[in-house]
Amino acid sequence: MAKKTFKGRPLIPGNLEGKALASKHPFNVSASYMENLFGGNTKTAPCTDVVNKEWAGKNLAGQILCFPTGVGSTMGGASLMGVGSMGLGPKAMLYAQHVDSVSVAGLIIDNVWNEHNVITIDQLGDEFLNTVKSGDPISIHEDGTVEVG
Repeated sequence: MAKKTFKGRPLIPGNLEGKALASKHPFNVSASYMENLFGGNTKTAPCTDVVNKEWAGKNLAGQILCFPTGVGSTMGGASLMGVGSMGLGPKAMLYAQHVDSVSVAGLIIDNVWNEHNVITIDQLGDEFLNTVKSGDPISIHEDGTVEVG
């Protein structure tokens, strides 16, 4: 696969290399971390959003998550702070579209209060989401540039 470069808006900037966990389905943050928030699981972060067939059951801890946008309840930001405090949050969240206000509020508060740095970039575009596949190597740069491949 030839390397492709995308430019987004860095909301929580940083540099990181790793593998993508991609989904074409919007990320329902609250529904995805139910086992951590209410089931007592503090070892892994299995995705409990059964609507998201691409991620259901997969461990979201430490992943570079690539998805269109976030959806869900007002509990989304607190959910991200909760799994971050358990050491089970994602390393990065890469949005093809605009970030949702609830998730970004939780990510920014977690960054400021708890010094957890979940790299967050939005507006990477539909081509980004059509290109990236789970397992693809990704390089993230603090100016919002994301290289896939």
